[in-house]
Amino acid sequence: MKTLLHLIVLLTLTASTLLAQNSEIPLTPGDRISLTIGGVPPEEVPQISKVYTVSDSGTINLLHIQEVRAAGLKPSALQRAIESAYKSQEIYTNPTVTVSIDSIAGDTGRQVYVSGVVQPGPKPYKPGITAYQVIMAGGGPTPYASLKKTRIVRTNPDGTRKTIAADLSKYSSNPSVDISLQPEDQVIVPE
Repeated sequence: MKTLLHLIVLLTLTASTLLAQNSEIPLTPGDRISLTIGGVPPEEVPQISKVYTVSDSGTINLLHIQEVRAAGLKPSALQRAIESAYKSQEIYTNPTVTVSIDSIAGDTGRQVYVSGVVQPGPKPYKPGITAYQVIMAGGGPTPYASLKKTRIVRTNPDGTRKTIAADLSKYSSNPSVDISLQPEDQVIVPE
């Protein structure tokens, strides 16, 4: 029975890790993250397993190891960094950490921006959201806007900008033309 329970826990952790890695975005200051830990003394689990906010300096403060850099890391990389810190400082021998961006109904607190629509402006970013979905969240294109010439402007981590062209006029017959967005992307539907 105990072995079965361990197997179920392991499969759950593995599945959640794989799911998280498929839609991960790097953490930024102000992000709220849920952290759970296993493989540690039971009395210490509630002291570590909770919701943290990434500080303005990009860190979170954890029991025994203090500040851990979080900003710029994806949740799976932060998981590995925390596990490694606990092991290297010989605090725990085999901790298992799970980190996910804490959100209410999928809202990460980040935004994407859209113009050339009935209701332009910022829209909530959710992992997996696409350019077409953001355009529709903005009330659809204005009467003079052209989905054929849609552009996504993305700022790279190094500060450079990249423009991605998308012909979303073909969306109804070919949804694969849609593009997944990243936080702070700008979707422009020109006239």
